[in-house]
Amino acid sequence: MMTSGIPDSMTAVEITAPGGPDVLVPAMRPTPSPATGEVLIRVVGAGLNGADLKQRRGVYPMPAGAPDIPGLEVSGEVVAVGNGVRSPAIGEFVCALISGGGYAEYALAPAPQCLPIPANVELVAAAGLPETYCTVWTNVFERGRLSAGETFLVHGGSSGIGVTAIQLAKAFGATVLTTAGNEEKCQACRELGADHAINYRLESFKEVALDVTNNAGVDLILDMIGGDYIAPELELLRHEGRLVFVALGGGRVAQADFGLIHAKHLTVTGARLRPRSVAEKGMICEALKEKAWPLFRTRQIQPVVDAVFPLKHAAEAHRYMETGKHIGKILLSAGISGTI
Repeated sequence: MMTSGIPDSMTAVEITAPGGPDVLVPAMRPTPSPATGEVLIRVVGAGLNGADLKQRRGVYPMPAGAPDIPGLEVSGEVVAVGNGVRSPAIGEFVCALISGGGYAEYALAPAPQCLPIPANVELVAAAGLPETYCTVWTNVFERGRLSAGETFLVHGGSSGIGVTAIQLAKAFGATVLTTAGNEEKCQACRELGADHAINYRLESFKEVALDVTNNAGVDLILDMIGGDYIAPELELLRHEGRLVFVALGGGRVAQADFGLIHAKHLTVTGARLRPRSVAEKGMICEALKEKAWPLFRTRQIQPVVDAVFPLKHAAEAHRYMETGKHIGKILLSAGISGTI
């Protein structure tokens, strides 16, 4: 159902051609209408993710039917709903995981992939939650089976995924180790709850992790690097350890002793979020709403926002993200702010 007051056209950020940040250009597009099972969100905030940069460069395979406008997560107000949607309702404020189209004034989202704005979270900041929280939840707690009392290592602790993984793992009772590229980022990780932060430019993560665990190793590693990290990770994992990949930024091919998998009963796995079905993503969102969202109310976890750029300055936001200087999320703002 569409409501009055929704314009026929909207500002969206197009990718005019594969290339650098300057190919991101604001343009007018028709405002989309929700299909069965979808809602239309008046976007207040949109999160930046690594997949957006790859899409802009032309090196990210887009799922069938995904919008050509980048943006995988948004926050804002539901202003229209498609057939069969009972929740969320028109007028509710949500954050949502989407398949694309977030860099715009209006975006479509499957209803099951919408989450309420958590307590104590500003509306714009909520735009940076869905992608990283869904990724971390499914990989660390579902596939990785992290439990209280275990030792967990996450690479890239100052990234959006990293700051989320540190906070959630700590909140659920794990000892948390992480890697980061300088002392400022390491200190930020410690302030978020990491028990040990390792400057990977100066130290061997394997040697430091073995030292702080008295050579016991770790139970779970969340890796977005791959490549040369894989061999030492297999050596670092203890008996029944798990190695979970969310990306392979450092390479997809490695030489490693796979006999360690056999000898130590290791599990090596990985998963991507974007190609999953609406039903699968909806189940992840339901788990987050039940188990993670209450932690915002008690302030055990919080959004970590590095910078917010106006929607029309998406190119500048991408340019900043590519410097690698940020800690946490970079967001685009398309409207009002505040706490719901």
